[in-house]
Amino acid sequence: MMKSRYVLFIPILLFSCGKKKEQTKDKPIQSYQVLTLAPRQVTVYNDFPASIQGENVVEIKPMVSGYLQDIYVPEGALVKKGQLLFRIKNPQYEQDIITAKGAIKIAEANVNTARMNVEKARPLVEQDIVSKYQLSSALYTLQSQEAALSQAKATLANAQTNQGYTYIRSPQSGTIGLIPYKIGALVSSTTTDPLTTLSNTTNVFAYFSLSEKQLLDFMNTMKGSTMIEKLNNMPPITLVLADGTVYPEKGKLETASGGIDTSTGTATFKATFNNKLGLIQNGASATIRIPVSLDNALLVPQTAIYQMQDKSFVYQVMSGNMVMSTAVVTSPTDDGNFAVIKDGVKAGNRLLLNGLNISDSTVIKVLPANAATIYSTMKTKSN
Repeated sequence: MMKSRYVLFIPILLFSCGKKKEQTKDKPIQSYQVLTLAPRQVTVYNDFPASIQGENVVEIKPMVSGYLQDIYVPEGALVKKGQLLFRIKNPQYEQDIITAKGAIKIAEANVNTARMNVEKARPLVEQDIVSKYQLSSALYTLQSQEAALSQAKATLANAQTNQGYTYIRSPQSGTIGLIPYKIGALVSSTTTDPLTTLSNTTNVFAYFSLSEKQLLDFMNTMKGSTMIEKLNNMPPITLVLADGTVYPEKGKLETASGGIDTSTGTATFKATFNNKLGLIQNGASATIRIPVSLDNALLVPQTAIYQMQDKSFVYQVMSGNMVMSTAVVTSPTDDGNFAVIKDGVKAGNRLLLNGLNISDSTVIKVLPANAATIYSTMKTKSN
């Protein structure tokens, strides 16, 4: 009985294996579009987070102490230069004016009295009735009283100036920020927080930082022998707003620091943008997009690249049309449909355009892709 069972089982097993091999052998080779890499001229974009500041941001602080009596503008209001913003109440300055005016009247009376004494003494001296000493004494008294009058007038002017400081006017045109104080609050020139901030956002500055390595890459990429020449040769800069929209006005790149900050290891740059549309607010966040022109770039569609554990890969077609995954370093273009491969493959290599479900070592049938058709839709500069 045992022998007969083995005789029956072996033919069945052999039949099953033979059927599987037959199915594998008959599986057709799949066709895939393959792009042969060739160097191209293209403009890529490097993005850097940026913070926005108005061209001129002024803290409005009181010059004198007192109680905040009036607030003439709301938060966020657009104001013009010289417009009244706040009024501070301090009775002391009003009293100083009254006192100074009274002192002027007394000084004027003293001057008039001294002048009369001079006029009285002069003819008596001429007639030798009194000595010249009395005339000289009268003249000195007149000069003293005139000086006292000038001092009283200066005191009045100082009191009026102090009172003028209780009316706070806008030093420039711009936008009013937050007003942390309410009517009745005690304020002074030593107060930590300003009454408000005034932002002139006709032009805005977008500040961003480059690491030492990024700065060296920038220096090596841009044309020119000095930093000034390289900045002058820079194409216009793009600003991407917080919601992802591209700001319609282009900017100009400028330096903001003279070197690398040793505490952060970065160099600060700024880009200037015209804000005539009023879309950009002081303190906003954005992204600076800097174009870089590459003469010999390996440009591929994003569909040829897949991600795995924060790394980028492509399927490279090797000899015998066998597919192997290859790690690459890429940089996206502005439209997001293409990428520049910086490392991992070279010109002349062949890549699959769509092979996300394929396995390594798979042999394919190559369908050469039309490069002219592929690159005809891209927005970046290419040849």
